Amino acid sequence: MKVLIIIPAYNEEDSIYDTVQSVKASTNYDYIVINDGSKDRTPYILEENGIHHLTLPNNLGIGGAMQTGYKYALRNGYDYAIQLDADGQHNPVDLRNLIDEIENTGYDMIIGSRFVERSGYKGSVTRRIGIYYFYAMLKLLARIRITDPTSGYRVANRRVIAEFANHYPIDYPEVEVLVHLTKKNFKIKEIKVEMNNRQGGQSSITPVKSIYYMTKVTYFSLIRSIF
Repeated sequence: MKVLIIIPAYNEEDSIYDTVQSVKASTNYDYIVINDGSKDRTPYILEENGIHHLTLPNNLGIGGAMQTGYKYALRNGYDYAIQLDADGQHNPVDLRNLIDEIENTGYDMIIGSRFVERSGYKGSVTRRIGIYYFYAMLKLLARIRITDPTSGYRVANRRVIAEFANHYPIDYPEVEVLVHLTKKNFKIKEIKVEMNNRQGGQSSITPVKSIYYMTKVTYFSLIRSIF
């Protein structure tokens, strides 16, 4: 069984080293950092510490970075690919649980959820409202119940890796791809994970971008549910 952990990173100089060290201490799975055209010291930290990485010449956004990782996974014959954020929010202790679940249940994707069971996560009211909005949208458009649709902590099998290597949204892909996969009859499930607070840097989602995010994702999810 070959497992690849994909770590997309854009300007994560405050957390990328600790995140990778935590991954290496928690598992022996392969990993690759996708340096998404970072402008800070992220590239130097990766080089200086011999961290496995690919560097994109320009910032493509989370979608472009993740698709690069999926292409890498497909070309190198990985059975499973796990997305793990560079900011330290995703706890590597849960990696084994995600792999066990997808290996033993036959699902195509397993999502690490903060809400499918009670956890220690405390998010802002605004963030929780947004998450519930997308939960309701997926229930309406795709007929699936995903309690944490914006979670980026997810594992995909070889079929999904091949799908994502050929098609993946450029920005804010988490919700949109769930509609896409459901439309193509892929099976998706959630399990509980624990999320940490961001370990450094700042979120790219500003209040203005949040409005764009919700509008864009709703529009394209609606389109994908129809065609």
